[in-house]
Amino acid sequence: MRIGLLGTGPWAEMAHAPALSGHPGLDFVGVWGRRPEAAGELAGRHGIRAYDDVDALLADVDAVAVALPPSVQAPLAVRAARAGCHLLLDKPVATNVDEGRAVVEAAMEAGIASVVFFTARFQSAAEAWIAEQAATDGWFTARAQWLGAVFTSDSPFAASPWRREKGALWDVGPHALSVLLPVLGDVQRVAAAARGPEDTVHLVLGHAGGASSTLTLSLTAPPAAAGATVELRGKAGVTVLPASTEGAVEALTRAADSLLAAVDTGRPHACDAAFGLRVTGILAAAEGQLGGGFGTG
Repeated sequence: MRIGLLGTGPWAEMAHAPALSGHPGLDFVGVWGRRPEAAGELAGRHGIRAYDDVDALLADVDAVAVALPPSVQAPLAVRAARAGCHLLLDKPVATNVDEGRAVVEAAMEAGIASVVFFTARFQSAAEAWIAEQAATDGWFTARAQWLGAVFTSDSPFAASPWRREKGALWDVGPHALSVLLPVLGDVQRVAAAARGPEDTVHLVLGHAGGASSTLTLSLTAPPAAAGATVELRGKAGVTVLPASTEGAVEALTRAADSLLAAVDTGRPHACDAAFGLRVTGILAAAEGQLGGGFGTG
């Protein structure tokens, strides 16, 4: 499958480009970015073409991977779908429901496949754990802490304008929800949402399965306190999301495998654009209770 990359930032350079170029089932054709000089540099490193015109790239490929801010990703995903391109999207699909819905509708109308890259859902140990817990009845409550040090370290994402504006709710909130929803069921209500230090937020969610969950999300944790934990408690006892030894490139490679499988079988992946839209809807409801963005910059 011929695939192109939209985006030239750190995430595209560190994860997407290596995963696409190294995948045996993909022909990595080219890259387009908002900064032509960055596109040229990335293309040169991977022996592909740098496109000045995004529509020219869409015309040359069967699929696109997107490594762009959500407000840029959503309209380009619509454009790509209408050009008949399958979609390997990043989370969040969008930061408002209307833009996310437009992606889903465009994908449905075009009959193309979509996969949203929620990292934990494409790491082997986490995927197996999620499947095991989803098949287990009687979960009572869950606790998720997704604490990043993006703004308190030398992270290459520290200067990201959209992360500065939207904070941890939108950057790591999708990761937490991608783990909790398949186990506890859809979120029926955001029972509470409160601010903590800097961009930190605390959420209390009620799930369709009857369980409740609490989420603590941050990009401004001290580096020594950073990390992700998901703990479930119920009739089966207590279980914790296992740590993964797989990095972003390995996980993205498996996400590309999932996109290829969805194209071959015609069966939607569990993490398709519709699931991404549901995550956006939950986060938008929480943001409404919090009163908008965070202004961490």
